[in-house]
Amino acid sequence: MTTTATGATDTKATYWLEHAWLDPTVEPGVVVEVADGHITEVRTEVDAPPAGATALYGLTLPGLANAHSHAFHRALRGTVQVGSGTFWTWRETMYSVADRLTPDTYHALACAVYAEMALAGITAVGEFHYLHHAPGGTPYADPNAMGEALIAAADEAGIRITLLDTAYVSSGFGKAPDHHQLRFSDGTAEAWAERASQLKDRPHARIGAAVHSVRAVPADQLATVAQWAGRRGAPLHVHLSEQPAENEACQAAHGCTPTQLLADNGVLGPSTTGVHNTHLTHGDIALLGRTHTGTCMCPTTERDLADGIGPAARLQQAGSTLSLGSDSHAVIDMFEEARAMELDERLRTHIRGHWTAAALLRAATSDGHAALGWRGAGVLEPGAVADLVTVDLNSVRTAGTRPETAAQAVAFAATAADVTNVVASGRQIVRDGVHGRIGDVASALTEAISALR
Repeated sequence: MTTTATGATDTKATYWLEHAWLDPTVEPGVVVEVADGHITEVRTEVDAPPAGATALYGLTLPGLANAHSHAFHRALRGTVQVGSGTFWTWRETMYSVADRLTPDTYHALACAVYAEMALAGITAVGEFHYLHHAPGGTPYADPNAMGEALIAAADEAGIRITLLDTAYVSSGFGKAPDHHQLRFSDGTAEAWAERASQLKDRPHARIGAAVHSVRAVPADQLATVAQWAGRRGAPLHVHLSEQPAENEACQAAHGCTPTQLLADNGVLGPSTTGVHNTHLTHGDIALLGRTHTGTCMCPTTERDLADGIGPAARLQQAGSTLSLGSDSHAVIDMFEEARAMELDERLRTHIRGHWTAAALLRAATSDGHAALGWRGAGVLEPGAVADLVTVDLNSVRTAGTRPETAAQAVAFAATAADVTNVVASGRQIVRDGVHGRIGDVASALTEAISALR
């Protein structure tokens, strides 16, 4: 799907970038002209800001894409990082937060979370959304009240959203949803498709689809979700082989891996992204590559939950495009996600240098936006969505950086705290580290999270 419409304004603007990452190189003195939310012109070798231009000092990148988010998981930060246990015990704590959310409290939380993302340079988020109904599974008067709350929250925070409305039918192979999961389930994939079809695209929002996992959507209903996405030309995401237990249960139920089950039911393909893709066989990797199914790595969550290190390098070599997500929001920092992918691979292989800085930044920008259906985003070139993210090159983390190595410094040392200015879809939403709409994002987060305790 090619999508270039955004939440644009009619305002024209000129930005002078002290340094700009024009993939794959860093160029000094770059002028970017913006109109109607898109870049209309890029000029290089401009030594000083032209009259009327906004000067952005540091290194300016295209907008970052967070390709995998569960906004309500942000309320878990600081409470689930210690102690023993596994993914499955962590999940029980997650359910307890989900049980307390309403459309109003979810809107408040998501607005603050998306504002935190904006401060981190994220201009588009893929929200893997499965919290559909009231506790016990009763639909709200508006059956998409929770999804609409997320769409409204992204608009208020100034970023774009791809709402990956998620089919979630069962608690495991042949098992009905438990009492927590009744909020997630529409009963059947057909009922999910009927409800999801009521959601509409808008300038800042796209509606995509998701299969929660092979354990949560019966095999004979997978095609329903895939066909729904195909008819709409929408991105389709799926949690894939995050845990060995999922693989073992799938083998017991169907005699094949989850990847093969998805392939057999028409789920894989260039518009599909597998999230995590951690515990894969050689055949799985070849199949994902051959079908050009994407991979979204979420390293900070995968290490927080002790999931394991996915074979990102081998997946990319096989033909699977890589994107990045902050998932459970143990931290919200796409620079950390990007370098963690490289550093985790070093730990696993005892070899350095699997990706260049440019390749890591590409996963966090253009390839992430493409995975979410925003193909006209994530690059600094005429016709692209006008997303600009400026990183301070004089912070304690980046001080001493030479301009010619600025991309490497950002990829391997900068953090979200170094982002100073953000333009999203032609609108400046962060100025000098302050969110223009939300203001005190920390207070907004505190208030929203406290309301759930």
